[in-house]
Amino acid sequence: MARTPTARTTPGMAHPDYLKKVLTARVYDVARESELEHARNLSARLRNSVYLKREDNQPVFSFKIRGAYNKMVQLSADVLARGVITASAGNHAQGVAYSATRLGCKAVIVVPVTTPQVKIDAMRAFGGPTVEIVQHGESYSDAYGHAVKLQEARGLTFVHPFDDPDVIAGQGTVAMEILRQHQGPIHAIFVPIGGGGLAAGVAAYVKAVRPEIRVIGVQAIDSCAMKQSIE
Repeated sequence: MARTPTARTTPGMAHPDYLKKVLTARVYDVARESELEHARNLSARLRNSVYLKREDNQPVFSFKIRGAYNKMVQLSADVLARGVITASAGNHAQGVAYSATRLGCKAVIVVPVTTPQVKIDAMRAFGGPTVEIVQHGESYSDAYGHAVKLQEARGLTFVHPFDDPDVIAGQGTVAMEILRQHQGPIHAIFVPIGGGGLAAGVAAYVKAVRPEIRVIGVQAIDSCAMKQSIE
Protein backbone atom coordinates (compact mmCIF):
# COMPACT_ATOMS: atom_id res chain seq x y z
CA MET A 1 0.00 0.00 0.00
CA ALA A 2 1.10 3.57 -0.64
CA ARG A 3 0.75 6.05 2.19
CA THR A 4 -0.03 9.71 1.80
CA PRO A 5 1.94 12.23 3.87
CA THR A 6 0.66 12.80 7.37
CA ALA A 7 -1.69 15.76 7.74
CA ARG A 8 0.20 18.76 9.08
CA THR A 9 -2.60 20.99 10.32
CA THR A 10 -1.36 23.48 12.90
CA PRO A 11 -3.20 23.18 16.25
CA GLY A 12 -6.02 25.69 16.43
CA MET A 13 -5.99 26.32 12.67
CA ALA A 14 -8.74 23.90 11.67
CA HIS A 15 -11.67 25.64 10.00
CA PRO A 16 -14.08 26.45 12.87
CA ASP A 17 -17.11 25.88 10.66
CA TYR A 18 -16.10 22.26 10.04
CA LEU A 19 -15.89 21.47 13.75
CA LYS A 20 -19.37 22.90 14.22
CA LYS A 21 -20.63 21.16 11.10
CA VAL A 22 -19.43 17.76 12.33
CA LEU A 23 -20.85 18.28 15.82
CA THR A 24 -24.25 19.26 14.42
CA ALA A 25 -24.36 16.85 11.47
CA ARG A 26 -27.69 15.06 11.13
CA VAL A 27 -26.64 11.52 10.39
CA TYR A 28 -28.27 9.42 13.09
CA ASP A 29 -31.72 9.39 11.50
CA VAL A 30 -30.25 6.78 9.16
CA ALA A 31 -26.75 5.87 10.36
CA ARG A 32 -25.69 4.10 13.54
CA GLU A 33 -22.68 4.54 15.79
CA SER A 34 -20.60 1.71 14.41
CA GLU A 35 -18.44 -0.48 16.59
CA LEU A 36 -14.75 0.21 17.18
CA GLU A 37 -13.49 -3.36 17.36
CA HIS A 38 -10.12 -4.53 18.61
CA ALA A 39 -8.45 -6.51 15.81
CA ARG A 40 -6.90 -9.21 17.97
CA ASN A 41 -4.98 -11.19 15.36
CA LEU A 42 -3.78 -8.13 13.45
CA SER A 43 -2.69 -6.47 16.69
CA ALA A 44 -0.70 -9.55 17.67
CA ARG A 45 0.97 -9.75 14.26
CA LEU A 46 1.92 -6.05 14.29
CA ARG A 47 2.71 -5.99 18.03
CA ASN A 48 0.47 -2.98 18.44
CA SER A 49 -3.14 -2.22 19.34
CA VAL A 50 -5.16 -1.98 16.16
CA TYR A 51 -8.85 -1.12 16.08
CA LEU A 52 -11.26 -1.28 13.14
CA LYS A 53 -14.17 1.13 12.71
CA ARG A 54 -16.94 -1.13 11.44
CA GLU A 55 -18.68 1.09 8.91
CA ASP A 56 -19.55 -2.04 6.97
CA ASN A 57 -22.33 -2.45 9.53
CA GLN A 58 -24.19 0.65 8.34
CA PRO A 59 -27.58 0.14 6.60
CA VAL A 60 -25.91 0.56 3.18
CA PHE A 61 -22.72 -1.23 4.34
CA SER A 62 -20.61 1.93 3.98
CA PHE A 63 -19.86 5.26 5.69
CA LYS A 64 -21.25 6.99 2.60
CA ILE A 65 -24.74 7.12 4.11
CA ARG A 66 -23.51 9.72 6.61
CA GLY A 67 -22.46 12.36 4.10
CA ALA A 68 -25.26 11.75 1.61
CA TYR A 69 -28.00 12.06 4.22
CA ASN A 70 -26.42 15.04 6.00
CA LYS A 71 -26.36 16.90 2.69
CA MET A 72 -29.87 15.98 1.64
CA VAL A 73 -31.62 16.47 4.98
CA GLN A 74 -30.49 20.09 5.05
CA LEU A 75 -32.00 20.93 1.67
CA SER A 76 -35.16 23.02 1.72
CA ALA A 77 -38.54 21.44 1.02
CA ASP A 78 -38.85 23.05 -2.40
CA VAL A 79 -35.36 21.89 -3.41
CA LEU A 80 -36.14 18.33 -2.30
CA ALA A 81 -39.40 18.49 -4.21
CA ARG A 82 -37.47 19.13 -7.43
CA GLY A 83 -35.16 16.21 -6.70
CA VAL A 84 -31.46 15.47 -6.44
CA ILE A 85 -28.89 13.91 -8.72
CA THR A 86 -25.51 12.28 -8.21
CA ALA A 87 -22.81 10.35 -10.00
CA SER A 88 -21.24 7.36 -8.33
CA ALA A 89 -19.68 4.00 -8.94
CA GLY A 90 -21.69 2.41 -6.13
CA ASN A 91 -21.47 3.16 -2.41
CA HIS A 92 -22.35 6.86 -2.50
CA ALA A 93 -25.22 6.08 -4.86
CA GLN A 94 -26.64 3.61 -2.35
CA GLY A 95 -26.43 6.27 0.36
CA VAL A 96 -28.28 8.77 -1.84
CA ALA A 97 -30.91 6.18 -2.75
CA TYR A 98 -31.49 5.26 0.89
CA SER A 99 -31.67 8.94 1.89
CA ALA A 100 -34.11 9.71 -0.93
CA THR A 101 -36.47 7.05 0.37
CA ARG A 102 -36.28 8.41 3.93
CA LEU A 103 -36.84 12.00 2.79
CA GLY A 104 -39.46 11.18 0.18
CA CYS A 105 -37.68 12.84 -2.74
CA LYS A 106 -36.71 11.72 -6.21
CA ALA A 107 -33.08 10.92 -6.93
CA VAL A 108 -31.41 10.45 -10.30
CA ILE A 109 -28.26 8.35 -10.04
CA VAL A 110 -25.81 8.26 -12.94
CA VAL A 111 -23.39 5.33 -12.94
CA PRO A 112 -20.85 4.03 -15.48
CA VAL A 113 -21.96 1.09 -17.61
CA THR A 114 -19.20 -0.90 -15.89
CA THR A 115 -20.96 -0.70 -12.51
CA PRO A 116 -21.58 -4.25 -11.18
CA GLN A 117 -25.19 -5.37 -11.40
CA VAL A 118 -25.19 -6.22 -7.68
CA LYS A 119 -24.65 -2.54 -6.87
CA ILE A 120 -27.34 -1.40 -9.27
CA ASP A 121 -29.73 -3.88 -7.68
CA ALA A 122 -28.83 -2.49 -4.26
CA MET A 123 -29.55 1.08 -5.41
CA ARG A 124 -32.97 0.00 -6.65
CA ALA A 125 -33.65 -1.91 -3.44
CA PHE A 126 -32.72 1.03 -1.22
CA GLY A 127 -34.39 3.68 -3.35
CA GLY A 128 -37.43 1.90 -4.73
CA PRO A 129 -39.67 4.04 -6.97
CA THR A 130 -37.97 7.27 -5.84
CA VAL A 131 -34.77 6.43 -7.74
CA GLU A 132 -34.01 6.67 -11.46
CA ILE A 133 -30.78 4.97 -12.52
CA VAL A 134 -29.00 6.19 -15.64
CA GLN A 135 -26.01 4.29 -17.00
CA HIS A 136 -23.54 6.35 -19.01
CA GLY A 137 -19.88 6.06 -20.01
CA GLU A 138 -17.05 3.77 -19.07
CA SER A 139 -15.77 5.65 -16.02
CA TYR A 140 -16.87 7.80 -13.10
CA SER A 141 -15.67 10.88 -14.99
CA ASP A 142 -18.00 10.04 -17.87
CA ALA A 143 -20.91 9.51 -15.50
CA TYR A 144 -20.14 12.73 -13.64
CA GLY A 145 -20.07 14.80 -16.82
CA HIS A 146 -23.41 13.39 -17.91
CA ALA A 147 -24.89 13.99 -14.45
CA VAL A 148 -23.90 17.67 -14.59
CA LYS A 149 -25.73 18.03 -17.91
CA LEU A 150 -28.84 16.33 -16.52
CA GLN A 151 -28.69 18.52 -13.42
CA GLU A 152 -28.81 21.67 -15.51
CA ALA A 153 -31.48 20.36 -17.86
CA ARG A 154 -33.83 19.15 -15.11
CA GLY A 155 -33.14 21.71 -12.37
CA LEU A 156 -31.92 19.13 -9.86
CA THR A 157 -29.55 19.57 -6.90
CA PHE A 158 -26.22 17.76 -7.12
CA VAL A 159 -25.18 15.61 -4.16
CA HIS A 160 -21.43 15.27 -4.67
CA PRO A 161 -19.72 12.11 -3.42
CA PHE A 162 -16.97 14.04 -1.62
CA ASP A 163 -16.47 17.65 -2.72
CA ASP A 164 -19.15 19.25 -0.53
CA PRO A 165 -18.90 20.71 3.01
CA ASP A 166 -22.03 18.96 4.28
CA VAL A 167 -20.92 15.62 2.84
CA ILE A 168 -17.47 16.06 4.43
CA ALA A 169 -19.04 16.97 7.77
CA GLY A 170 -21.25 13.89 7.66
CA GLN A 171 -18.24 11.66 7.08
CA GLY A 172 -16.43 13.49 9.89
CA THR A 173 -18.83 11.99 12.43
CA VAL A 174 -16.76 8.81 12.05
CA ALA A 175 -13.88 10.63 13.78
CA MET A 176 -16.19 12.04 16.45
CA GLU A 177 -17.26 8.50 17.34
CA ILE A 178 -13.70 7.14 17.34
CA LEU A 179 -12.52 9.74 19.86
CA ARG A 180 -15.56 9.11 22.04
CA GLN A 181 -15.15 5.34 21.88
CA HIS A 182 -11.39 5.35 22.55
CA GLN A 183 -10.50 8.17 24.91
CA GLY A 184 -6.98 6.95 25.64
CA PRO A 185 -3.84 7.74 23.63
CA ILE A 186 -4.12 7.22 19.87
CA HIS A 187 -0.95 7.27 17.78
CA ALA A 188 -2.58 7.44 14.36
CA ILE A 189 -5.85 7.06 12.49
CA PHE A 190 -5.49 5.48 9.06
CA VAL A 191 -8.13 6.55 6.57
CA PRO A 192 -8.73 5.12 3.07
CA ILE A 193 -8.80 7.80 0.36
CA GLY A 194 -10.90 7.65 -2.76
CA GLY A 195 -12.26 11.11 -3.47
CA GLY A 196 -11.05 12.41 -0.10
CA GLY A 197 -14.33 13.25 1.65
CA LEU A 198 -13.82 10.81 4.53
CA ALA A 199 -10.19 11.82 5.01
CA ALA A 200 -11.11 15.51 4.97
CA GLY A 201 -13.88 15.06 7.53
CA VAL A 202 -11.76 12.91 9.83
CA ALA A 203 -8.73 15.23 9.60
CA ALA A 204 -10.79 18.40 10.17
CA TYR A 205 -12.35 17.01 13.34
CA VAL A 206 -9.32 15.22 14.76
CA LYS A 207 -6.90 18.10 14.23
CA ALA A 208 -9.34 20.53 15.88
CA VAL A 209 -9.91 18.33 18.95
CA ARG A 210 -6.83 16.10 19.31
CA PRO A 211 -4.05 17.68 17.18
CA GLU A 212 -1.43 15.27 18.51
CA ILE A 213 -3.05 12.36 16.65
CA ARG A 214 -1.60 11.66 13.21
CA VAL A 215 -4.11 11.29 10.38
CA ILE A 216 -2.68 9.12 7.62
CA GLY A 217 -4.41 8.61 4.29
CA VAL A 218 -3.95 5.28 2.52
CA GLN A 219 -4.36 4.43 -1.15
CA ALA A 220 -3.55 1.44 -3.33
CA ILE A 221 -0.22 1.77 -5.18
CA ASP A 222 -1.87 1.54 -8.61
CA SER A 223 -4.57 4.10 -7.72
CA CYS A 224 -2.76 6.77 -5.71
CA ALA A 225 -4.07 9.98 -7.25
CA MET A 226 -4.19 11.85 -3.94
CA LYS A 227 -0.60 10.95 -3.08
CA GLN A 228 0.57 12.17 -6.50
CA SER A 229 -1.47 15.37 -6.18
CA ILE A 230 0.07 16.20 -2.80
CA GLU A 231 3.56 15.49 -4.11
